Amino acid sequence: MVQIGDKQLPWKPGLTVDKLIKEFDDPYRYVVVRLNGRIISEPQFKETLVPDQAEVLLIPMIAGG
Repeated sequence: MVQIGDKQLPWKPGLTVDKLIKEFDDPYRYVVVRLNGRIISEPQFKETLVPDQAEVLLIPMIAGG
């Protein structure tokens, strides 16, 4: 399982940050996530594997003016 905030998603081999965000089905755009305490930016989402029992914090992009 992968913990994302208060929700859990099933883990499977080959799960990347990119795939995890798509499976989470959230309307926000994320440019940074924290994966087990490590900051991962969007350019690394497709190549960064998510380990089983991972804790993930999704950090949404916020714009202001």
